[in-house]
Amino acid sequence: MATDQTTDHVNGNSTEEPIDITEVDTTTAEVIHSDNFQTLLDAGLPQKVAEKLDAIYIAGLVSHSDLDERAIEALKEFNEEGALQVLLEFKESDLSHVQNKSAFLCGVMKTYRQREKQGTKVSDSTKGPVEAKIKALLDRTIYTLDVTTGQRKYGGPPPESVYSGAQPTIGTEIFVGKIPRDLFEDELVPLFEKAGPIWDLRLMMDPLSGLNRGYAFVTLCTKEAASEAVNLCNNHEIRPGKHIGVCISVANNRLFVGSIPKSKTKEQIVEEFAKVTEGLNDVILYHQPDDKKKNRGFCFLEYEDHKTAAQARRRLMSGKVKVWGNVVTVEWADPIENPDPEVMAKVKVLFVRNLANSVTEEILEKSFGQFGKLERVKKLKDYAFVHFDERDAAVEALAQMNGKVLEGEHIDIVFAKPPDQKRKEHMALQNIFFCAPLFKQQYMPNNSKKTKKTYFTIQKSCMARNQICI
Repeated sequence: MATDQTTDHVNGNSTEEPIDITEVDTTTAEVIHSDNFQTLLDAGLPQKVAEKLDAIYIAGLVSHSDLDERAIEALKEFNEEGALQVLLEFKESDLSHVQNKSAFLCGVMKTYRQREKQGTKVSDSTKGPVEAKIKALLDRTIYTLDVTTGQRKYGGPPPESVYSGAQPTIGTEIFVGKIPRDLFEDELVPLFEKAGPIWDLRLMMDPLSGLNRGYAFVTLCTKEAASEAVNLCNNHEIRPGKHIGVCISVANNRLFVGSIPKSKTKEQIVEEFAKVTEGLNDVILYHQPDDKKKNRGFCFLEYEDHKTAAQARRRLMSGKVKVWGNVVTVEWADPIENPDPEVMAKVKVLFVRNLANSVTEEILEKSFGQFGKLERVKKLKDYAFVHFDERDAAVEALAQMNGKVLEGEHIDIVFAKPPDQKRKEHMALQNIFFCAPLFKQQYMPNNSKKTKKTYFTIQKSCMARNQICI
């Protein structure tokens, strides 16, 4: 009741006589604070900062339980003026769609520091979408919206009335670029839901300007819907003179890690990286051809999805995390392009790796020849390509030989991926240089800059490999 009376005085709604502030003792003044005010002081916040945050508690914008220790500690790093300004921006933000308020406050603090360095301010006219339109969209679709300082996430998962199947797999996410910076979900969702049910839509935000970054990721519930979205929306004129670009997104979930001790086994690497990162699914390790007990000093870490891989990459690159007492080298692995299933269904070549030094092409011919006629076998270091005359023979050999021990080593077998067309053209051009002495006579006289540039590029590459180039 005391709190209600105080609120009435503040709002000017009380029917009682105004209280002379000189008559208010400390005991009476304490009633305007929440039960957590003393906790804020005990945590080390300055008096004015604690009062400002406590006022936000009382206003019902956020509760003390919404903020974790990390947010309070980060707030303590600001001087009093900066902390008060951060809390003011936090209070003025639209928190209606913010699910993790602690992370959002940390984001506001980070943005404040960036803005302070650059000397920029957020204009009131560019702080976000028309909330009435967003509310109308959410009321119609019954989707959720989670807002952070870096992105706005619509859905994920969608309501069961829209889609109740399993979480979408690789090939269902599309990238949307060239989005007008002041455009939001109310214009994007109606466009992409024409292709099929949306799992989620993530609009990347620039916290410094309050506008989007010009791109978004949309995950459809099926691969067919994703393909349809590309067909329908790529180069779509979303506003007069503004065309968006849409393509299937390649979500990389694999990291390349260097500076690995060569004595470590796959099991040891899995155990070590699982301690410092989350979501690790597999470790891909290559052994030295001449010593199977040693790795090559690097490995590939495969994570559950792109998000967990990105989090692992940031953590490993921070310099704070050491593996076996050392800082490792971390980069994104080159994304693996999966060939068309129809193309792979015709492949008759097996890729065999983890071969022992003692394995010869003759041993491979004898081991694989029992399943059908071979066209040829080519061994390179600790791996080989086995070419079958018939697809069925290759399928049988894969089923029977994969994982078997050959000359003391367990071999791994998969169907070889055919080179893409661009690589075929490049290899064909290289073969011309290697095998056709008349090439320069036939093609160089036309003085084509492109031809000459290609020639000298390949020549340089050949010299680097100590190969003769004509």
